[in-house]
Amino acid sequence: MIIMITTKKDFESCYKCQLSDPSDHIDNQINDSLLTRTSWVDASTALAQIHKGKASGNASALWLRAKLQTYLYDLGHFIQRNAGKVLFVGLLVLITFCVGLKSAVIETNVERLWVEEGGRLEKEMKYIRTTLGDGFGSTNQIVIQTPKSTGASVLHESALLLHLQAMKVATKVTVDMFEVTWRLKDICYSPSIPSFDTHYIDSMLENIFPCAIITPLDCFWEGAKLLGPEFPVPIPGLGISVQWTNLNPELLIDTMMTSMRASEGQPNSFPFSTLIKFMKRAGITSAYQKKPCLDPTDANCPSTAPNKQSGQIVDIGAELTGGCYGFATKFMHWPEDLIVGGVKKNKTGHIVKAKALQSIIQLMAEQEMYDFYQHTYKVHNLDWSVDKARMILEAWQRKFSEEVQKFTSNDHNLKHQDIHLFTSTSLMDIMRNFSDVNFMRVAIGYVLMLLYASYSLSKWNNDNESFSILGITGVIIIGLSVAAGLGFCALIGLSFNASTTQIIPFLALGIGVDNMFLLAHTYSQNLKTPFKNKSGECLKQIGSSILLTSFGNICAFLAAAIIPIPALRCFALQAAILIAFISVSVIFLIPAVATIDMKRCRANRRDKCLYSSVSKSDSKSSANQLKSSHRKLLLNNKSSNIKKSIVQAPPPDRSHVVTIIASDKSSKQPFLPKINDNICKCTANDSQVREQCAINDEKVSQLCKNGHKYTLAYFADNFYGPLLQKKPVKVCVVFLFLAILIVSISGVIRVDDGLDLTDIVPRNTIEYRFLNFQRRYFSFFNMFAVTQGNFEYPNNQKLLHEYHQSFTRVGPIIKNDDGGLPEFWLTMFRDWLLALQEAFDRDWKNGCITRENWFPNASDEGILAYKLLVQTGRVDNPVDKSLVLTMRLVDDMGMINPKAFYNYLTAWVSNDALAYSASQASFRPEPRQWIHVAQDVELKIPKCQPLIYAQMPFYLNNMRTTTEITETIQEIRAICQKFEDKGLPNFPTGIPFIYWEQYVRLRFYLFSSLVVVLAAIFVVISAFLLNPWTATLIVVMLIMIVIELFGLMGLLGIKLSAVPAVILIVSVGIGVDFVSHLTLSFLMSIGSRNHRMQMALQHMMTPVTHGIISTLFGILMLAFSEFDFIIRYFFYVLVGVVVLGALNGLLLLPVLLSIIGPPPELMPFDYEDRIPTPSPVSSPTVSRKKLRSMNGTYFTRRSYPRVQSEISLSTISEEQQSYHSSHEIVVQPEFVVETTTITNPVNGCTQSQTTSASVTPTSCNETTASESPTPSTDRESPAMSESSGTSSMSDNSCGTKTSLPPQGLSQLQSQHTVTTKVMATAKLKVEVHAPYIERDFNYSGNSRPNSRNRDHSRRHCRSADT
Repeated sequence: MIIMITTKKDFESCYKCQLSDPSDHIDNQINDSLLTRTSWVDASTALAQIHKGKASGNASALWLRAKLQTYLYDLGHFIQRNAGKVLFVGLLVLITFCVGLKSAVIETNVERLWVEEGGRLEKEMKYIRTTLGDGFGSTNQIVIQTPKSTGASVLHESALLLHLQAMKVATKVTVDMFEVTWRLKDICYSPSIPSFDTHYIDSMLENIFPCAIITPLDCFWEGAKLLGPEFPVPIPGLGISVQWTNLNPELLIDTMMTSMRASEGQPNSFPFSTLIKFMKRAGITSAYQKKPCLDPTDANCPSTAPNKQSGQIVDIGAELTGGCYGFATKFMHWPEDLIVGGVKKNKTGHIVKAKALQSIIQLMAEQEMYDFYQHTYKVHNLDWSVDKARMILEAWQRKFSEEVQKFTSNDHNLKHQDIHLFTSTSLMDIMRNFSDVNFMRVAIGYVLMLLYASYSLSKWNNDNESFSILGITGVIIIGLSVAAGLGFCALIGLSFNASTTQIIPFLALGIGVDNMFLLAHTYSQNLKTPFKNKSGECLKQIGSSILLTSFGNICAFLAAAIIPIPALRCFALQAAILIAFISVSVIFLIPAVATIDMKRCRANRRDKCLYSSVSKSDSKSSANQLKSSHRKLLLNNKSSNIKKSIVQAPPPDRSHVVTIIASDKSSKQPFLPKINDNICKCTANDSQVREQCAINDEKVSQLCKNGHKYTLAYFADNFYGPLLQKKPVKVCVVFLFLAILIVSISGVIRVDDGLDLTDIVPRNTIEYRFLNFQRRYFSFFNMFAVTQGNFEYPNNQKLLHEYHQSFTRVGPIIKNDDGGLPEFWLTMFRDWLLALQEAFDRDWKNGCITRENWFPNASDEGILAYKLLVQTGRVDNPVDKSLVLTMRLVDDMGMINPKAFYNYLTAWVSNDALAYSASQASFRPEPRQWIHVAQDVELKIPKCQPLIYAQMPFYLNNMRTTTEITETIQEIRAICQKFEDKGLPNFPTGIPFIYWEQYVRLRFYLFSSLVVVLAAIFVVISAFLLNPWTATLIVVMLIMIVIELFGLMGLLGIKLSAVPAVILIVSVGIGVDFVSHLTLSFLMSIGSRNHRMQMALQHMMTPVTHGIISTLFGILMLAFSEFDFIIRYFFYVLVGVVVLGALNGLLLLPVLLSIIGPPPELMPFDYEDRIPTPSPVSSPTVSRKKLRSMNGTYFTRRSYPRVQSEISLSTISEEQQSYHSSHEIVVQPEFVVETTTITNPVNGCTQSQTTSASVTPTSCNETTASESPTPSTDRESPAMSESSGTSSMSDNSCGTKTSLPPQGLSQLQSQHTVTTKVMATAKLKVEVHAPYIERDFNYSGNSRPNSRNRDHSRRHCRSADT
């Protein structure tokens, strides 16, 4: 047996120089970390110290972590053995999930994105969609005009005439789709008109009645130019054609009546009375003929205009005061706040200055358009559907936007005015563009991350310890994991939205790369770990920390899903799923990639190019290397002085074993790793050089340290950590963060709720400018109070009137000039019946109507009233003429006859269509059409079905802030709840409720989510560490980060909406990354608080800093978004999270740990900052198997009886040749030896030598076997193992060194008394060379040594100890 020992003194300084990380310079062996960070490296060792009574600590936590570390080690070991298979299967699974992206659905419907999920608003919207159908309601196209100059006014005729030209362009837009030309008149919302039996009358009225356009031009005659019709309508019998510019309805009816009476003498042949009363109820009089002209010089300006004759300029402000009226003054009143903005009034309340004008074109919704044309000839050749109606409306709106933009870009009059327009389709297009993936930005972000990962993990001075390939591959795998996670989200039905496509790819990358850096840093700290155990050891050490932070992030995102906003709930769930995918990929695939990369290192391929050839020096050295079953590390150093202890086993009949010390200058260095020859020459053959290195050891060490002084670990260990240990610094840091906390609390108070629509559209666009001016000048909203089914409308009319009147108390609701509310459907219905009752009473009094019938001179209204009075409301007996004498349509209390209520309702909807359409009641079920004809003697009127839906319109104004809107919402909700308790099922609906009701309970949801996520993190950390002290400290740090971020939002003017609320919750998960790693390292270190704080900084500052920078890189691309929404609400807030997390985690937390940090998990009794060196673990027994020779015979190893040995290193003599065994055992050890030798004074000198060494063979021998049975001292074992160590040696006190050859030992023994103490721990790897066997049985250097060799080694060590 040959045991080769080399003094570590010879290459100690040089070995330190080649360490890849400053942390390795401080803890250059894994055993050193085991002594100082015991529970971090191996919790079972820490637990053993407690069981042996050598230390105290948290045994339960150590036991739990030891179990987890065992599983993680086994997982890492499995991954390393099957790296290629694990990587292949993992990539295959990720690619498979990526296929799910094909089924991704991007949601752009604003209501489905922002309406509270599962709340009352969603239920109300669902009720409306179920009752009215999808796509119900009007669609508004809005034009706003503002002056270019700040402070200028729009109250002059040129501005209004420019507004007229822009609106005329808009009203003339047409689109061709499905082989049909669609004009504004075909798709706009227009008032309903009564039906007549005479077709030409219906056709004439249909052509004359215009679209409903809300505009300030309706205060002037020029407003008629917008109503058309495009082609003048001929009037029968008069020979004239009319448009609204020359139409005076009252004069026209009088002229027609006179003309027909003169020609036929039958004035009743045309239903003039019905038409006149219809016009009277609607307030249709002279229309625009008596309104002032903006340009009285216009040839078409009517002579009836007030300023036509005088030519006087009209007082525009006075005309606009109080609003404007359309052609039907009773139903078309446009409030002042709706059409004029930025108003300034004089003492009398008249407008003297205005900064904006607004006009609104109302289009039908797709459902209404589908219902309107469903049975018409216009679409008879089409497969008519709601989708086709939607396509037509969207195409018209896009054309509308294009035409108005052309006008604004070409007209020279715009040098003083600006035109801003907005369509519903433009908002949908913005949301669609907002949701599109910007592949260029994503690619740039990932390339930047690749470059950073490659650069930060590379070691340019040592290719074999560089991890740039691991960084590049890791970023690619994480990117693939993001895609796979999104594919999985698509498969389970989570819809995508703008946050999914614009934020998640960058946020997930930034968070996911943190764990990759942690794993890479752990690999760099375990460079000296045996190759086969490296992945297991790395996962064992860092795996639990990765799991803890990943779980914290997942809990944070899941807690954010408590906020019931669909867009943000999808965002939170998708982010949680992506973090889970990334965590699994980091734990399984990154170690597999690292294993493949380590094989590259063992093959000496450069990290900069995986397939580059080996360097020339390595190739030259490898030329002298023998072929073997495994690739070995190459050597550069060939001439170190190696001491050998040769143990030869005698035959069975001998009684002792001889051990000799040999010095062989020609032997190779199988133990030494490759060293930079340019720096260290400690292993040179020249003894002077070696002695010089020994003398200048401290200088060499200092030189090596200088090579790492610019690294983060060196900075943390030598500057930053000691600085934070000083009491003045601690005091300053504590007071600094107290001041920051106070400022943050003041900022929290200043945070307002809200989300401006200007934030969700790109800047420098037409839509952005429009929304900006609309928010500034027009705060006008419409809303509806909806009453539902399961309610007796006929018997609860009084409750309905009270419900309507209760909204008078709501300040922002626009009132009439008399201070009352506009009429709603029930009051219009009642007034119509009262007018009919009055006509009936008049005809009854005049004898035109009797109990049984009516006469030809009876009025149409009196006849209709008669038909209504005889209705019983019963199916079996629908008509009873006796009721004419006793029943009234409306009683003295103003209540409509409840028994025939639904019969009356059918008649009102069909015969007073303009009033019904103006009421915007939208009855469901819709009453059947029943047109009254005076000559029809049929008395039965169909009864409509009981109402399940009806609505009352209101207009809200002067609500510019979210606080004002939410207060109004709460006031209206209180009214609705009050009448809900009275038995009236109702709810409000409208734009304010859809977009702003989320803010009513947003802070409650935010607080609840924060409590949930903080509680979850506290429970998890407490369960994982069994240390509530540590969990409390981490939670307190997270609370401080949240408060500081909340305050920063207030200081930056960022309003609280669902988006910042989600990021506030997510900041807890991100903060866990910055806080937990340092705290866990502190907890698992040994020593005082200050010492452990410095150790934690030295250990974790590098990966935490990489995590901070990588997260910033991940969110950096958000700053280049064209959407201000992403920049303000995601980029700014996320940067704030990272910066505040870094400050708290790397500045405040170390100080708090050094002051009130938890005690260590392990507290040794013998030492303050380390545990005693643990005893080596005994190797398991290996069963012996018979070996088979080439000729098929079996043999067993020779076994000799154990003999007592009294040999010591100082009394060894050469054995005779006859004692040589015919079978030589060549041993190459991996061991630690501590030797103390004291020699009696000779010539006044005392020789003393102390050696402590831990040696690792790193090369193979040049010969593998010998044909001769005679042992050869030049033969070396091809086995190879890996270890590391430190040593120290002192020369003799005389300043001389003694080199004793083996043959001189006996003579020295006879002249001096030598006492030698040897303590050795050895692991021996044995190779048996049997010359009589034709085939050698070589064992891999990575295979486990057999028990016999270990027993032999232990026997030798025990012999040496004696």
